Amino acid sequence: MAKYIIKQEIEKCIGCGTCVALCPSNWSMHDDKKARPIKTEVSEPGCNEDAENNCPVECITISKE
Repeated sequence: MAKYIIKQEIEKCIGCGTCVALCPSNWSMHDDKKARPIKTEVSEPGCNEDAENNCPVECITISKE
């Protein structure tokens, strides 16, 4: 089964929470007011793809391994 890798350029994150709102099952806000993925490897991109496509600073990338 294919794996998808979720990468985030944390330094670019502005903490808007779009990813958390679109994909709360895999994104959460941290104490530094920046979002982070809960899992960085998933079997299907699912709502993470919405997070990637709607991130205003384009700091999320999903690639197929």
